[in-house]
Amino acid sequence: MAKVSSKRQITLPTKQCEILGIDPGDEVEVFIADGQLTVVKKQSGAAKGILRHIKSDPRFSDDESRDSSTT
Repeated sequence: MAKVSSKRQITLPTKQCEILGIDPGDEVEVFIADGQLTVVKKQSGAAKGILRHIKSDPRFSDDESRDSSTT
């Protein structure tokens, strides 16, 4: 099981990385949706459509939704 360090860093389990093809130094994208944290290996087009089921919140503008200080 992964743990969050005091610096908010997470070490991913080796077996899971092997299954997903994530190697040391690879970049990943991290998304939050419906209270779930999703980590995706960064590849061109890898995350395309992954959040298509998420509905936007009309109370926030595009700029506000990108600003982490509003959450």
